[in-house]
Amino acid sequence: MPELLDLYDSLCDLVGGGDRESRFLSFYCPPRYLAGCSQAIWPGDEPLLVRNYDYDKDAFDAILLKTKWNGRGVIGTSDGLFGLVDGMNDAGLVASLTFGGRRAVGTGFGVPLILRYILQTCSTADEAGEALKRIPSHMSYNVTVVDAARKYFTAYLSPDRPTLLTHAAVATNHQERVEWSSHARFTATVERERYLLQRLTLHPETQEKFVAAFLKPPLYSTAFAAGFGTLYTAAYRPRHGTVDLHWPGRTWSKGFKSFQEDHVRVGYPGQHNLAEH
Repeated sequence: MPELLDLYDSLCDLVGGGDRESRFLSFYCPPRYLAGCSQAIWPGDEPLLVRNYDYDKDAFDAILLKTKWNGRGVIGTSDGLFGLVDGMNDAGLVASLTFGGRRAVGTGFGVPLILRYILQTCSTADEAGEALKRIPSHMSYNVTVVDAARKYFTAYLSPDRPTLLTHAAVATNHQERVEWSSHARFTATVERERYLLQRLTLHPETQEKFVAAFLKPPLYSTAFAAGFGTLYTAAYRPRHGTVDLHWPGRTWSKGFKSFQEDHVRVGYPGQHNLAEH
């Protein structure tokens, strides 16, 4: 990822330039981390990616970050200060990740940095696909990408086999098949995938209804105590350059043309409130 090197060096300097800080920001061979998550491309004419981020709120940056590093505008949900778990750039490219449901760990980069890279350097789904095939990921993840022309794919990243690009419009927490059965049962990955596939094929619906489905079971997870509760639902519309973050009864809207710096406070069942910046 040579295009990120100067930016990486600048960020390391900003945090003191120490060895530990530089290792952290590199995302190279990080510790194992697992998430839930569901994501899908709306079947209508307009490109729309909707995703639920299911994770531990205490390990969450809680920052929606707008940057213009190296002249490229990017809006996304920050992870590890530098990386992203979902986001959109000013060329109309959107990317989002889910855990791939495999135990394998290898030599490679943490997927939040890989998402940052493709949004910093790519303009189309084709360009993103080529990058994802080239960059090694330290664990298995599913990355769904859609561009302003509504060309999309889901990439299955793995540390022990080549990246596979599929035309899947849905990603939950397994890849071509379930390989970690206990995790699959705990996160209901198969049930969520089937539910989303049904909505894509059997129930033509408006954007609003499609987004609303992510705020209810089986997609919306209440497993907050176990670290897999739905922290937010994001709806990215690349042609408009906007993202709406949703919670039950609340929506927070941002875009390239309008991005006020503010925060919203969200309460989760059985948890302390979380400030979402």
